[in-house]
Amino acid sequence: MDVLPLLLLVAGSTAVAGAARRTAVPAPLVLVTAGLLVSYIPGVPAYTLDPEIVLPMVLPPLLHTAAMDSSYLDLRAQVRSVALLSVGYTLFATLVVGWAVHLIVPDLPLTAALVLGAVVAPPDAVAATAVARRVGLPSRITTILQGESLVNDATAITAYRVAVAAAVGESAGLLHAGTEFLVASLGGVAVGLVLMVPLHRLRTHLHEPLFKNTLSLLIPFAAYALAEYAGASGVLAVVVVALYLGHHSWQVDFATRLQEDAVWKMVAFVLESAVFALIGLQLPLVVGGLGDYHVGEVLWYALAVFLVVVATRFVWTYPAVYLPRLASRRIRSREPDPTWKGPFAVAWAGMRGVVSLAVAFSIPHTVHEGGPFPYRNLILFLTFTTVIGTLVVQGLTLPALIRLLRLPGRDVRAETLLEAQAQNAASEAAERRLDTLLADPRNALPEPLADRLRSVLERRRNAVWERLGTVNPQTGESVDDTYRRLARSMIASEREVFVALRDRRHIDDEMLRDLLRRLDLEEAAAYREEG
Repeated sequence: MDVLPLLLLVAGSTAVAGAARRTAVPAPLVLVTAGLLVSYIPGVPAYTLDPEIVLPMVLPPLLHTAAMDSSYLDLRAQVRSVALLSVGYTLFATLVVGWAVHLIVPDLPLTAALVLGAVVAPPDAVAATAVARRVGLPSRITTILQGESLVNDATAITAYRVAVAAAVGESAGLLHAGTEFLVASLGGVAVGLVLMVPLHRLRTHLHEPLFKNTLSLLIPFAAYALAEYAGASGVLAVVVVALYLGHHSWQVDFATRLQEDAVWKMVAFVLESAVFALIGLQLPLVVGGLGDYHVGEVLWYALAVFLVVVATRFVWTYPAVYLPRLASRRIRSREPDPTWKGPFAVAWAGMRGVVSLAVAFSIPHTVHEGGPFPYRNLILFLTFTTVIGTLVVQGLTLPALIRLLRLPGRDVRAETLLEAQAQNAASEAAERRLDTLLADPRNALPEPLADRLRSVLERRRNAVWERLGTVNPQTGESVDDTYRRLARSMIASEREVFVALRDRRHIDDEMLRDLLRRLDLEEAAAYREEG
């Protein structure tokens, strides 16, 4: 196996993604554009998006990181909206897009058109949340988009399998389709429910952070593989397990959380960068497979499919928002009246991504009678253009749209006030606990050390309140900002002394690593408080 193309892909995509962070353009769009440009440079290896790799090896960790970073409580509060989009909209888009393409493309069988509909139905988990966070969408809309993108892949993949079965000549009636959908979805949830508690208990009972992190890396792959082996949805199994682990992550020791956070951020960054670059790199492959189609003809098909995909999301989103309110007095009493702006932003934030392309590449080449799968190359091309079109057109215009709609962003001051109140309550509980402990003779401490514990609590309590107060007119910092900056500078001085002592052979490298680790943990704690 030649590893050089893989290394070039990873190194190049991460470099582009790192550079994109310094621009106003979301990284997925920069990576796709870079892939498109690089794909025709002479000497660049031909990269094929292999569904046998993307679906079981790339999709699970990306879903795992997205679900771990999501809020179970927020998703539960928006479960109706999430379900209407992730299940209802995905099935609706499959049928509407499939029927429209059947009418647009001459002689395209309806079953093959429904395959395309299922392939382009789900918005991408990474693109939607990346753009949503970058443009500062309200937290409720971001939660809905996150929840939709976590579940809709399972719906779309199941719909795709049913449509492919019908297209290749297998029996796939409405009853069969409904049964397969229920088995896949309920089975995936069941596998996740079975795995989540034992995996969490295993994580809390292991004592070595290295083992815990190794287990953490294996969890999404194991959940996906077990569910798929059982004929269920691996996507839902991964999401259920990750939501549970994320909700209970506070029960894992701090060292594991620090390592996991760093490891998973790195894994997600590399995979996200690579998959978006891969999307652009597929251009020569999908164009080369078109054969005798005329340029004007396929461009018209591509534009028509893109417009149908975009319009279908609007057609579904507004009734999904307003009809439940009309039908339920309870919903009207519990939820504020929505404006037209929120649904518009949700409808426009429907970027497609790598899952659509990976599923499209998994379309079989032949049907049961031995003939070629009808219009397979055209379906690949239309999937590619839809993914590129939604990423570029919707992704680039979404920030401007949000500014134009003037959607209310996060209230930073209100959030800081809530944080300060929570920290104050926690500090008071910690002070009472400290007084109780110090009253026990077994916990006797010299008064300076006891005062040091109390001062740590006091600083932690005051730190958040100071963010609401005045700032230094010369530096623009709060008192706590200055405190952390000075603390980091002191830690840097200690680190330089430790290294100098090692270089002069007063201490060895093993002792240096231990000393630096203590400083690193202190600096990491200061950095996390600041972030």
